[in-house]
Amino acid sequence: MGITTLSAETLAVAVAELGTRDSDLAAVVERFGPPPLWGRDSGFGTLVQIILEQQVSLASARAAYERLTSTAGAMTPERVVTVDDAAMRGAGVSRQKASYIRSLARAIVEGEFDPEALDALDDDAARAELIKLKGIGAWSADIYLLMALRRADVWPSGDLALVGALREVKRLRALPDAARIERLTRPWRPWRAVAARVLWHHYLSTPRRRAR
Repeated sequence: MGITTLSAETLAVAVAELGTRDSDLAAVVERFGPPPLWGRDSGFGTLVQIILEQQVSLASARAAYERLTSTAGAMTPERVVTVDDAAMRGAGVSRQKASYIRSLARAIVEGEFDPEALDALDDDAARAELIKLKGIGAWSADIYLLMALRRADVWPSGDLALVGALREVKRLRALPDAARIERLTRPWRPWRAVAARVLWHHYLSTPRRRAR
């Protein structure tokens, strides 16, 4: 099976197709409009952003990213690998995340990991390569696949906002567990990444939410 990636055009096709399959997703689109593509550039910078976003607000992560870029002089592996712990802390990067980011930069500089090589791999193989990296778990790998590589059928099951949105849109009494999430999302294949965007759009567009 070939690799399916999203563009503005395929996103629109997939949103329309999902709307015919699932009336709850159709209702979200009717209320808020189609979701954005939320694409990111592939490569080192986006992986650093995703590491910084782990367990903090996106605003905090963006601020730390900007400070780290300023500290390093450029968001490149070659520059970031030279930033010491004190400078990382000064940029607002925790000791643990500094270790992850420096390890990632070193892996690229030393030729152990090539982000561009992921483009040719299928979802499972690309995810496996990412998870080999220190500090990149299943959620981080899936977010990279979904947003940077724009894979069409990735579902980041560890995303709490998505689980909450799924509960709201499907009017569930409680947050669904992994098995129920699998059952609910199975009919959305091969467009689960598009369904995720629709649910994020619901989550962010509902009053009391803030932008992703």
